Amino acid sequence: MASWSESLEKAVEALEDTKFFDGVQYINSCMEAYAKELGDETDLIVKDPAAFVKERESSLTDEQRSTLRRMYEVRGDIITGLGAHKRAATDYECAQAVAANRCEALAEKRTRAAAATLGGRKADKVPVTVITGFLGSGKTTLLNRILKENHGKRIAVIENEFGEVGIDDGLLEMTALETEENLVEMNNGCICCTVRGDLIAGLKKMVKSSEKLGKPLDGIVIETTGLADPAPVAQTFFADNFVQQRLELDGILTVVDAKHIIDRLDEEKPEGVENEAVEQVAFADRILLNKTDLVDEEKLAEVEKRIRMINNTVQIQRCKNSQVSMDYILGIHAFSLDKILEMDASFLEEEQEHQHDERVTSVGFHVSGEVDHAKLNEWLGWLLRERGVDIFRTKGIIAVQGMPDRFVFQAVHMAFSAAPQKPWAEGEERVCRLTFIGKHLDKEELEKGFSACLVK
Repeated sequence: MASWSESLEKAVEALEDTKFFDGVQYINSCMEAYAKELGDETDLIVKDPAAFVKERESSLTDEQRSTLRRMYEVRGDIITGLGAHKRAATDYECAQAVAANRCEALAEKRTRAAAATLGGRKADKVPVTVITGFLGSGKTTLLNRILKENHGKRIAVIENEFGEVGIDDGLLEMTALETEENLVEMNNGCICCTVRGDLIAGLKKMVKSSEKLGKPLDGIVIETTGLADPAPVAQTFFADNFVQQRLELDGILTVVDAKHIIDRLDEEKPEGVENEAVEQVAFADRILLNKTDLVDEEKLAEVEKRIRMINNTVQIQRCKNSQVSMDYILGIHAFSLDKILEMDASFLEEEQEHQHDERVTSVGFHVSGEVDHAKLNEWLGWLLRERGVDIFRTKGIIAVQGMPDRFVFQAVHMAFSAAPQKPWAEGEERVCRLTFIGKHLDKEELEKGFSACLVK
C-alpha cells in the first residue's frame, strides 16, 4: 500500500470520528506524498490547490483524477468541521474540477460551504476572547474593565504570567468573578508553548464545572503574557477535540502601547526567534491603540500606519486606560480561520516551532514583611533611571510600613505609576510580591536592592 493511501484511510477515520485537527494532519500528509508521486515537489497541492489543479489538470489520468477528487473532497469535509468554510469551498471546487464528470453532491457541498461563510457563531459553543499585547500595554486594565462592566454576562478568566511570581491575580477585580472556579492562573511560562497543556486543561475544567453547577458560562477571557505568540494559542481551539466542539474563538484583541510599540516592532531578534509584537498585531481581530494621551497626533498616525503595514484590514480603536465599549470587544464573531489560513497556510500544522528570545527573562520575589516607603521610592527611581531601557515591565504589590492598603506599582521602561489598592485584611500576613521582565536582568543586584528597602 502506498504511503499516501494509508494516510488517506486515517484521514477518513478521523473525519468519521469528528477528530478534525488530526484529520488535517493525515490528509495534508497524504496529499503531499501523492504530489511527489506525480512528480511535483512543491506544496501547492495543499497550500494553493487551485493553482495546483490548473497546472496539472490537463496531464492527469482518469485514475489520478479519481484519487485527487477523493482527497480534495475529504479535506473539504474536514476543513468544514473546523469552520474554514471558504477554504472548504475551494477544496470542493478543486474536487469538481478534476472529476471526470460533474458531481451534484460536490456542487451541493460547495454551495453549503459558501453559504456558511455568512453564518454567525454556533449557539451551543462558549465564546472565548483572547487578550494579547506586549508587556505593559494595558491588558490587565482591559480585563478589569470587562469584569466590572454591567453586561450581565457570566465570564470566566484564564490569567497567564511569564514570571514565576504571580502579580496580576492581585490586580484583578476578583469580586466581579462569581466563584473562584471561574479563575485559572498559570504562572512561569507562556500558554503559547510551555504551559499550553495547562490552557487546555483549564478550559475543560471551566466548562465542566459550570455545567456541573448548572451555571453555564456566557464567555471566557484569556489574558496572555506580553511575550506570547497568539498563533499557537488560537490553534488550541482546533487542536483539542473537546475544546473544538465546546468552545469557539470569538476574537483576538491586541492592546498596543502607543508610546513603545514602534520600538517593539523594530526590535531585532536572534535568528529563529519571532518578534512577538509583530505576531500580536498580525493575528489581531481588533486593535486597542492604548495610552494615546502619552503621544501626539503625528505619532499616533505613524503607529496606525505601521499597524496597517502588518494587518491592513484590522479595526483600530484609540483609547486611554484601555477604555472601550464592550460591543467592540465581546460577542464580535471576529475570528476567522479562513482569514488566518490565507495569512499563514501552515497554521493548522501540528508540529510548529515557537522560540522565545532567551535574552528576555523574569526575576520575581515573594517576601514576608514590610518596606520603608522612602527607601522603596529611592531604589525604584534609581533602578528605572539606570536600568529602565532593559526592563520592559515592572509590577508589584507591596506592604508598606504604616500604610493600611496594599501599595501597587507598575512601570513600563522608565514610565512609573503607583497607588494604594484595597486594604490588608485584619490578621492577614503582609507580604511583598515583585516581578521584573526584561533583558540582561541581574537577579543578585535586584534582590540586594529590594532587601535594603525592607524594614529590619
